[in-house]
Amino acid sequence: MRSGYMSPEYARYGHFSEKLDVFSFGVLLLEIVSGKKNAAFYRFEHSPTLAGWAWELWKEGRGMEDIDESVREACRLDEALRCIHIGFLCVQETPADRPTMSSVIHMLQGNESTSLPPSKEPAFSTHRNSNPVCSSKTPTGLSPNAVTMSLPEGR
Repeated sequence: MRSGYMSPEYARYGHFSEKLDVFSFGVLLLEIVSGKKNAAFYRFEHSPTLAGWAWELWKEGRGMEDIDESVREACRLDEALRCIHIGFLCVQETPADRPTMSSVIHMLQGNESTSLPPSKEPAFSTHRNSNPVCSSKTPTGLSPNAVTMSLPEGR
């Protein structure tokens, strides 16, 4: 499933969560730092998302390659790498693993001495990321987004 800026719980099940916007912001943050569009990764059937591509470089210790090369020399690398890390925290598979937006703002305002929590593999980064985000029971903070239809009939 291709999602763009949609969180997994919305893309797969139509469930809204308090962390839906956090996911979208994380994708946007990764786009800004990398200079790449998430949609560009959808051209090929087996290519990962932007987050998946960035994650592969990150876990190989090549996080610098995630930074747009046109600004890599001019930017503060520690700040750019911090933004990538925050982006990964925002695009986690489950809403409970994502920070709140107020936490994201705090992390972005923090300095390099403020440590960030470790990040897990981002949602939609590989085709094996197909575990259900929600059980059939709707967890707290999510709405089932159920729709009913009524057929009007004359008297």
